[in-house]
Amino acid sequence: MTNVFENFADTNRHRSMKRTLLIIVFTALCFNAVAQSKDEKLDSLYYSLPEAMVTGEKPIVKADKGKLIYDLPHIIKDLPVDNVFDAIKELPGVTEKDGSFTLAGRGVKVVIDGKVTNMSSEQLNTLLKSIPASSIANAEVMYSAPARYQVRGAMINITLKKADDSIAPVVGEVGGKWQYDNRHAFQERASLIVNKGKFSGDILYSHTHGKSFSETGSEAHHSLNDGTVHKIIDASTSESQSHRHNWRVGADYNFGQKHSLSGVYTGSYAKGTGVYTTAGFHNAVNNALSVNQMHNGRIDYNTPFGLSAGAEFTSYKAPIIQALNNPDGSNILTADDNQHITRWKAFVSQEHNTKNGWGINYGVNFNMAKDDSWQKYTGTGELPGDMSAVQRENILNIYAGFNKSFGDKLMMDVSLAGERYESEVWKKWDIYPNAVLLYTPNKDNLFQLVVNGNRDYPEYWAVKSATNISSGGYSEIIGNPDLSPASSWFAQFIYLFKNKYMLAAWFGHTDDYFVQTQYLDPNRLKSIFKWVNFDYQQTAGLQLAIPFKAGQWLDSRLTVTGQYQHEKDSDFYDMSFDRHKVYLYVILNNSFTISRKPHLIMNVNGSYNTAAIQGLYDLPQSGNLDMSLTWRFLKEKANLTVGCYDVLETRGISPYMNCGKQVVYNHYPSYREFKLTFSYRFGAYKDKERKEVDTSRFR
Repeated sequence: MTNVFENFADTNRHRSMKRTLLIIVFTALCFNAVAQSKDEKLDSLYYSLPEAMVTGEKPIVKADKGKLIYDLPHIIKDLPVDNVFDAIKELPGVTEKDGSFTLAGRGVKVVIDGKVTNMSSEQLNTLLKSIPASSIANAEVMYSAPARYQVRGAMINITLKKADDSIAPVVGEVGGKWQYDNRHAFQERASLIVNKGKFSGDILYSHTHGKSFSETGSEAHHSLNDGTVHKIIDASTSESQSHRHNWRVGADYNFGQKHSLSGVYTGSYAKGTGVYTTAGFHNAVNNALSVNQMHNGRIDYNTPFGLSAGAEFTSYKAPIIQALNNPDGSNILTADDNQHITRWKAFVSQEHNTKNGWGINYGVNFNMAKDDSWQKYTGTGELPGDMSAVQRENILNIYAGFNKSFGDKLMMDVSLAGERYESEVWKKWDIYPNAVLLYTPNKDNLFQLVVNGNRDYPEYWAVKSATNISSGGYSEIIGNPDLSPASSWFAQFIYLFKNKYMLAAWFGHTDDYFVQTQYLDPNRLKSIFKWVNFDYQQTAGLQLAIPFKAGQWLDSRLTVTGQYQHEKDSDFYDMSFDRHKVYLYVILNNSFTISRKPHLIMNVNGSYNTAAIQGLYDLPQSGNLDMSLTWRFLKEKANLTVGCYDVLETRGISPYMNCGKQVVYNHYPSYREFKLTFSYRFGAYKDKERKEVDTSRFR
């Protein structure tokens, strides 16, 4: 424990030196890339309206009905990208941090082939990493999705390639990955598509397994109501291993004149064990065993006259057993809990195109969900109370919208959705407007203005009266049955110049913004992590994306984001706060073509962000430097990539809190990561449109 926390100052000095080095390297890369870009010749552009097709040496993007359609395969063709998740990160304006995507300053929903999924971020990311990048046809970027997509806010729709008569009867891809950051982890995956006449089917399978290790620590100055202040220093180690299986089996049948019927079954199974050791003020060992499995079935029917209908069923189970023991092995307490969710969905929609160019759409969606969850504690001493609750919810969504192009330059898409949400806690109608205005005055300029309203509901487990123990018994993670949904308004302006340079500006306001945050209980020596509502959160920002090239050997993109963040809460336990901060986030991606024969590509990517805030937390500056080398061979069908990620070990952010009696310093280390990835495509590989699973609010 002393080795980890005896010298917080020394650790911070070392990290500061690394960040300084990162900034120097990053600045040098920026200077070099900008210098090289001065000699770049701008591509010739041509717009073919009403779709406003942007062309040049290779079409990169086109605007169509309020969305920007990117040729994502062309964007990633010289990048070490082997799956859909990594491909999304290469879209202009998209940033990724800790598994979450943002698009021009706001969270973004990723869907497949226009079919909405409400998967949790972890589940969705796992699936996206299992789908090969070679299956991508294009990416549709919507800064504010119309109501017909059943998504409120920003959306990225990944369109996958479809089977047709031009490909071989059996085609596919196999791949594998090894990675190391203190422990070894592996992935094997395979995809296969069978195509014969009006019938086609496909199979996707991936297996991820391995171990992980991390060391963390915290220092809390815990003030109690009796006037005493306790300095609590704990060091923790985490050692875990897991196996995860993901699969999809689908079939499509085309009959009549453009009638189609499709069905897909998606499943996953994961099992993991972990040992979490805490030493210092608290001394304990936490052993955990978790298993989760998901099964989803969906059927869709589409007609040539704009009518679509379908139904979906999802079952999700996630039992967890945790045993908190003393260092000598004697049991303190054991927690046994389970979340079991079943969900049904039915939907029907209709689209019309009138003779005078108006597009009209309307539809209805109905969701029913049942969350049957429980938690039981056994052991000695003071135990948290047991929990058993059945939560039911019904969501009825009715929407209507229209779109219209006015000449060759102006297009608008307007929709309005009415939603009835019913549960044991909430019963309310809400109205969600959405408006998109697209203006293309000439071939070099594109302007887009979006405005929308939204309401976010918390995860099922967040509103349960459950308590989870961690940090050797010092920390309690508590649910909040009184947690309120958050309502927000968002406005955004997008400017695209010469098919490559993008400027985005935005402002958002969210009432009852909810977040899980830490609080040092003044009545007892317990650190409470609980979902709470703040009064509001406001954000305003600017983002600039600048791609540039130097001959045939350098392809780069610089993304600079500046954001103002304001968070306020008048009743955070026994205190209030009103905090705001301006911060900067810079990303530079560089792809160097070393040679064509053999085909070798080196990628050097860097990022740097200044200090930021999150509620009462202060987030120090951080950065990242990644390097990789890709070899393409066997007629470009095989890819071998070796890379080192977080080269300087500066990616980790150690948040701290020093506000009134809330004084906590956390230490989250960074680990240099090595990866080796291989993939091989056989046949004239194409993939199919497939739907994702509705599990957004699962644990």
